[in-house]
Amino acid sequence: MARLRPGLLFLMATVALASRGVQAWGSSKVVRKFQDVPESYVYVQQALWFAVKEYNRASKDKYTFKVIQILKSQEQVTDSLDYLLEVKIARTMCKKASGEDENCLVQWDPKMQKVFHCTFIVASKPWNFELNMQKKECRPV
Repeated sequence: MARLRPGLLFLMATVALASRGVQAWGSSKVVRKFQDVPESYVYVQQALWFAVKEYNRASKDKYTFKVIQILKSQEQVTDSLDYLLEVKIARTMCKKASGEDENCLVQWDPKMQKVFHCTFIVASKPWNFELNMQKKECRPV
């Protein structure tokens, strides 16, 4: 039994250290805080496409929305690439059921027009082909 105790103690110490390491690795430490990046940057465009797609999927509106103006595009580096996007989106003439959303014109009928100012944060791990919506806030303009 005396021989078992040092082995058991070593096992417990190993488990304690391993669990500490997993916890530290799971946290998203900010390597570089949000900084402006060009809106034409490929990963900004990918994050924007994803954010609008997710907005349209969750929206109860019959029509799709599209970006009419990019107000801010920033990137932060953590365990992923996080994109902060401030945009204006507007209701288009395309219904969701049509499946079309990229070539849709913005509603011109004043009764049908809707414009929102939105802030999206999208976490991207392009090396894993992953995109995740971290924040979605929209308010009418």
